[in-house]
Amino acid sequence: MHIHILGICGTFMGGLAQLARASGHRVSGCDANVYPPMSDQLAEAGIAAIEGFGTDQLALGADLYVVGNVVTRGNPLMEAILERQLPFVSGPQWLADNVLRGRHVLAVAGTHGKTTTTAMLAWILASAGLKPGYLVGGVPQDFGRSAASGDGRTFVIEADEYDTAFFDKRSKFVHYLPRTAVLNNLEFDHADIFQDLAAIETQFHHFVRTLARPARVVVNAGEPALARVLARGCWSEKVSFGDGGEWQVGRDAPYRVTRGGQPVGELEIAMPGQHNRLNALAAIVAAEHVGVEPTAALEALRRFGGIKRRLEERGTEDGVTVIDDFAHHPTAIRETIAALRARRGAARIVAILEPRSNTMKLGAMKTALADSLAGADRVFCYAGGVSWNVAEAMASLGDRAAVTASLAELADAAVADARAGDQLLVMSNGGFGGIHTMLLDRLRDRARRAA
Repeated sequence: MHIHILGICGTFMGGLAQLARASGHRVSGCDANVYPPMSDQLAEAGIAAIEGFGTDQLALGADLYVVGNVVTRGNPLMEAILERQLPFVSGPQWLADNVLRGRHVLAVAGTHGKTTTTAMLAWILASAGLKPGYLVGGVPQDFGRSAASGDGRTFVIEADEYDTAFFDKRSKFVHYLPRTAVLNNLEFDHADIFQDLAAIETQFHHFVRTLARPARVVVNAGEPALARVLARGCWSEKVSFGDGGEWQVGRDAPYRVTRGGQPVGELEIAMPGQHNRLNALAAIVAAEHVGVEPTAALEALRRFGGIKRRLEERGTEDGVTVIDDFAHHPTAIRETIAALRARRGAARIVAILEPRSNTMKLGAMKTALADSLAGADRVFCYAGGVSWNVAEAMASLGDRAAVTASLAELADAAVADARAGDQLLVMSNGGFGGIHTMLLDRLRDRARRAA
């Protein structure tokens, strides 16, 4: 079968494309912007990706069109598909019908930490010889790609609460029907589709309602929103972790893991921060549900290489290190800065932020933004593409913060301010206009001039 994927360069749809290709389908696709790293993964898999949504793509003669949630009414290719009554399906539905059915699905949901926890869980299962399939919303360093079909009965998937498609407004995760469901945390996000936190809690409630009685819900006991979700009904086994939970991990080294107060072992992971230790704990509990002993999971996590764009060092020039991170929600920004502080100690942290997510662009989180950045020594914020007053939102940081609508000016100012030993922490859920390369190039030029 020839499958043509609309929105193929998103992490989810790109991963789906690789799974479809591995299943023997002929796969092609298109997107508004075809760019690395996903374009590289697609090329390596032998998948052609076309720039744009031109109607001339109908001439490819695809048997089925798989539609990503980036596609809206008015998209010329989608309008032509509708007009000609050609067969189409959403990405999550295709995945559920063609990849997940009949397998033990382990799904990781939550506002934060989905990608990291999913990658940790897949790595634990792979290390245990279970040969899992996986679909991760990022690139695990240990696997080198975001998706694989696997040869075993298990499949690990990042379970997103964002809507499925323009014709299916349910959250993606209701399609997956997991046997093991991780509920990591829950805060307000996705202000472009959810009115408030209560609306997101309802989607999580719908997700829990799809689980079979023998399924396991691995839930963060320290999250009031998740407690409200489960209070609305849960028909499956519940296992709690985190503050007040059955499974806990210490906040101070050595990070001891306990179950019901009894010692299990010590957690050693390269990724810093209590949030990452909780991600690891959730993965340990989920893996136990498919027969992986916690001690084996702890041993696997000692070798876990992390995720691209999660405190990923992009280079060091003139004594200054440029670090890339996907943080874009105030909670994630605060935790990322705290984790880097724990790793680097007294080194100056210079936060460079792009408020790029739909929630940020709408200004839904602007009142929390300055507080989330308070742990940084210096802040540079990009205001391009944002309609609200970023400088006003940053006012409480005083002269520690600078705001500009020019990427070049931002890079110039950050490099002029940078000192040897500084950590330039770049945070965005997009490419940020190649700011990482701009910073490294300017630092290199500065070193040459000084020499």
